[in-house]
Amino acid sequence: MAQAKPQTENMDTPQGLAFAITAYLLWGFLPIYLKIVSYVPMAEVLAHRIIWSVPVAGAVLIALGRTRDIRVALRSPHMLAMGLVTAALISVNWGIYVYAIATDQTLDAALGYYINPLFSVFLGAVLLGERLSRLQIVAIALAALAIIVLAVDAGRLPWLSLALTVSWGFYAFFKKSLPIGPNQGFLLEVLILSVPSLGYVVWLAANGEGHFLAGIPTDTWLLIGCGPVTAIPLLVYANGAKLLRLSTIGILQYIAPTLIMLVAVFIFDEPFGQARMIAFPMIWAALVLYSIPMIRAMRRV
Repeated sequence: MAQAKPQTENMDTPQGLAFAITAYLLWGFLPIYLKIVSYVPMAEVLAHRIIWSVPVAGAVLIALGRTRDIRVALRSPHMLAMGLVTAALISVNWGIYVYAIATDQTLDAALGYYINPLFSVFLGAVLLGERLSRLQIVAIALAALAIIVLAVDAGRLPWLSLALTVSWGFYAFFKKSLPIGPNQGFLLEVLILSVPSLGYVVWLAANGEGHFLAGIPTDTWLLIGCGPVTAIPLLVYANGAKLLRLSTIGILQYIAPTLIMLVAVFIFDEPFGQARMIAFPMIWAALVLYSIPMIRAMRRV
């Protein structure tokens, strides 16, 4: 039993694989749920995503017996400050994503999450001084060219894709510095965000503009459901990541944007125009180049 822990740190486990694939599948089909609630204003949906994530995340910590960690975090000014940063970034990311689905820009959201691993590599080079391999440099250059293709076609930068990429990239970057576990960190973030979210929902209700408890039971249940569909994939992923190698996670992360893209094209009927027919294969080629070193590392282990 004493040797079990080192093995899970260096080897993929069936449990970890099941957790991670489940999380990515849930993320891949999340746009369908968000499209169902797209008649509700974006800010109200975001507020309920946050509010109803709290009981889900809290129940997980109670089940794991880790509530002491969150009490310590709430009493630490340094940890609260770091939590504020990650909470702000994740709320921006969620808000942009909800907006993308509601305004029929799901393909742009998929593009943003495809670009994200390449942006993380770029971020590591710029902020942490990490050296890029030739393949990584070529991959980043291909992604940049794909963005240029889309920008030329649209007459503007694909700001929504870039905003999703940058917000999630910096969220992941600062999240690494949060000195508590991923489950505890997520609860800390939604607890911080729940204060303004509750205030906003109460303000909407007072002005007769809210959809929660406003006479239509379906609206209320759909808004409550925003919490579980937000929290469960994140918590499942957090637990799966601990049981997988980083290289395996890097490969699996393409599942979600691929499903999001398929949902956008085949369910939402979003147009996959000529520029996207050029740009998306360029991104896929960049991701293949990015993945080659990880696949080689997996074979060596």
